[in-house]
Amino acid sequence: MPREGAGPDFIEALARGLEVIAAFGPERPAMTLAEVASATGLARPTARRILLTLAELGYVRSGERGYALTPRVLELGVAYVGSMGLWDVARPHLEALSARTNESCSIAQLDGSDIVYVARASVPKIVSLAVQIGTRFPALPTSLGKVQLAALSPAELDRVLAEPTRSGLAPRWQPSRAERDAALREVRARGWALTDEQLTLGIRSVAAPLRDGSGRVIAGVNVNCHAAETSVEYLVEHHLPLLLATAGDISADFARRESLPHVTLPAS
Repeated sequence: MPREGAGPDFIEALARGLEVIAAFGPERPAMTLAEVASATGLARPTARRILLTLAELGYVRSGERGYALTPRVLELGVAYVGSMGLWDVARPHLEALSARTNESCSIAQLDGSDIVYVARASVPKIVSLAVQIGTRFPALPTSLGKVQLAALSPAELDRVLAEPTRSGLAPRWQPSRAERDAALREVRARGWALTDEQLTLGIRSVAAPLRDGSGRVIAGVNVNCHAAETSVEYLVEHHLPLLLATAGDISADFARRESLPHVTLPAS
């Protein structure tokens, strides 16, 4: 997150506050004041003021192990998902797809060079990476990322992938530019993406793009499985047709929702 904005309206204090929230994660669920200052590069007095402000607003709490986020932080993500309307549209389709495949199914959107999960219907299986709403992975080695990166222009693609990942994960697949471009050309040609243990061992997935009413790719939807349980052939032959039908249904419903008139009624 930038410390200094490009214009006079940039609020540095707000940027620093968001940076403190983003510093917490699965590997750092609780931090002392010194750890927060170190993780963000902020001076300790500044980090302390931000933490006390966030605590007063209900976004962090202090305890024996230091400071930790509270569930209220989820309201920030829920507000985004709710404003998109994507979850309301996708939920029945995603749950039906998960039931028919007996696999976890997710929707994610691009955020820089990463994908961020915004909706999920999961089944209780042990996988090597835990996924929940808000989880972030590098986009390129994921099927969800590939279907969205493939929709970008060459200039947009270079700009997006130039941004460093904020996932904290080093993927197994580290392609050259030529390998990357060839993989994305294949995704564009067939309209879906497959990853076979490119992010990490044990995970295979297939994804399709979700589109708005203008045909613009706004997200990706996938079926995720364990490599030891599901072959690539079964994933493509059985799960992929169900996924493509689901992606079409979600996109159609989202386009219909967008076309409806939105009327704000005056308060009585």
